[in-house]
Amino acid sequence: MTSSGSPAPALAGGAKVRRIMRWLALCAAVFAFGVVMFGAFVRLSNAGLSCPDWPTCYGQVSWPQHEQAVARADAAFPDRPYEANKAWREQVHRFLAGTLGVLVLVLALLAAWRPRWARGAVILGAIFAAGGVSLYMSGEHVWSSILAVVAIALPLGAAVRLRGPGAWRLAVLVLAVIIFQAMLGMWTVTLLLKPIVVMGHLLGGITTFALLAYVALRFAGVGATDERHAPLRRWIALGIVLLACQIALGGWTSSNYAALACGAGADAFPKCLGQWMPPTDFREGFVLWRGIGVNYEGGVLDMAARSAIQIAHRFGALVVFVYLLWLGYRVARRGLRRAGAAIGVVLVAQVLLGISNVHFGLPLPVATLHNGVAALLLFTLLATLAQTQPGVLPTQGEPGPAPGRH
Repeated sequence: MTSSGSPAPALAGGAKVRRIMRWLALCAAVFAFGVVMFGAFVRLSNAGLSCPDWPTCYGQVSWPQHEQAVARADAAFPDRPYEANKAWREQVHRFLAGTLGVLVLVLALLAAWRPRWARGAVILGAIFAAGGVSLYMSGEHVWSSILAVVAIALPLGAAVRLRGPGAWRLAVLVLAVIIFQAMLGMWTVTLLLKPIVVMGHLLGGITTFALLAYVALRFAGVGATDERHAPLRRWIALGIVLLACQIALGGWTSSNYAALACGAGADAFPKCLGQWMPPTDFREGFVLWRGIGVNYEGGVLDMAARSAIQIAHRFGALVVFVYLLWLGYRVARRGLRRAGAAIGVVLVAQVLLGISNVHFGLPLPVATLHNGVAALLLFTLLATLAQTQPGVLPTQGEPGPAPGRH
């Protein structure tokens, strides 16, 4: 029983189930990190539209590999000639994302198994999601969208209604997030790399990883035995919010092809195009919606708008760097020395990677790693936050915290 008198959440009885949840959440979190990294690789190698349809690639489950299949692909999509060195990247990314979806579904089922209504909501959500994909492939886009909304709402409602430690509820919530993430992946292709969708897709991937990582941390027993670190929570939470905003700015920079708007080499940093304040157009640079039918591959903004985006990203990086450096110092001074040191080390590595992107002209390995280290920096903050939260998740029959405390 929880302290509120409500039954412990689904399958909370027994250390065996907790061990299964812990390892499954850990595997899913590691896998999600890999999907985020590979997604960045696909985006940064300009392979986002290498498969012009979704979820198939030129009408195939995998991608065209033989001469006849390539000829059919080029005939079916004359506006998008087949590029073998790119198409496999996009479709492999979809396979990886689908595998992650299966892991998340299993995790959500375990978390919601005992309450029959919650188990039903998760199962129905998965069925509606699969039905939405099927309808989309057959051209029924309106009905597909309706089913997708229902598929998201069902596990979301179950996560809200479940009682008990929040890690169980987050394990269900992440299913709703990943279904929405699949929709964003679909819109990324069908809306031709619209920046707001591409940025949202990046944030969705990071959110999926963050939720799974936090669930894994909590089921691994990461937590505090007392409340001495409780005052740090609000400062860590603020750091997470600031970092999320900066990641969004990074996604906006990348999706508008503004990473090299200030040039490359010695004149590109800390100056921009050799100037401290080059011509900029912030109003045009931050128009979030530009209508339907525009192909955004390669970007559509002029140099002034792209420079404005790049400068905004740099100012955001400066704010986040100063705050997180202070936060790492404060965390270390409060007794969480390893956590404080981890924040500092990963933060400095991320800043150096950002500078290297500009200085060396956005080399693909460095740019991809810049995305991955952003996710690792978020993980260090989540791990630090977990260390300020009350102890270990209760099993059934043990006293537990009120709903939402974890």
